Amino acid sequence: METLGTHDGPGLRMIVFTQGCHMRCVYCHNPDTLDLDGGRLVTLDELVERAIRQKPYFGARGGVTISGGEPTVHRRALLALFRRLHAAGIHTCLDTNGLILDEELRALYDETDLVLLDLKHIDDAQHRRVTGVSNANPLAAAAYRESTGRPMWLRYVLVPGWTDQPDALARWATHFAAYKTLRRVEILPYHRLGVHKWEHLKLDYKLRDVEPPSNEIKDRALRIFSAHLQNVVLK
Repeated sequence: METLGTHDGPGLRMIVFTQGCHMRCVYCHNPDTLDLDGGRLVTLDELVERAIRQKPYFGARGGVTISGGEPTVHRRALLALFRRLHAAGIHTCLDTNGLILDEELRALYDETDLVLLDLKHIDDAQHRRVTGVSNANPLAAAAYRESTGRPMWLRYVLVPGWTDQPDALARWATHFAAYKTLRRVEILPYHRLGVHKWEHLKLDYKLRDVEPPSNEIKDRALRIFSAHLQNVVLK
């Protein structure tokens, strides 16, 4: 858990990192959260009590963000949690990769004030290269959120040689250009801060020789996205 977080949703937020993820992103900076059997068990009562204690810091914009790992692995429990947080007047945010899409997930989306969707690549083959799975469900998850008329932020991790192809960036941007629920697009430049976790876990890190994107690469991505989308932010 993280208190007074400012990078995962609007305002000051309590961030809860859940355990378990079905994607295997080559740049994952939390590989310790991939295993569903890791972490520690926390009750919904504890989470709600913590959130209520921190509520004075949230103000009008802050609240609770559930991240991971992939939080929708726990979608049934999160639905109950979000209902209790809303009963306490606390804003909810779900940071998700969109891989899971079923009726329980749709119910969770409907109970979520803001969805932060990390859509890794617009090209299916490249998405499989980056994550190990198809982008069909993440795209469908974005379309479902759009159909509800409720707010969504999109995120894109910019990795040299993996996700920085100009034509793919343009396709990604034009795909979402007509979305009316899209409030913000965040470009997240690749960093190496999680490499030590891969080494500690004795996992093969495929981006060992990849450096963070240059200013030229970042500025190009920002220009391409901004040509089609509103409120694009380079983090």
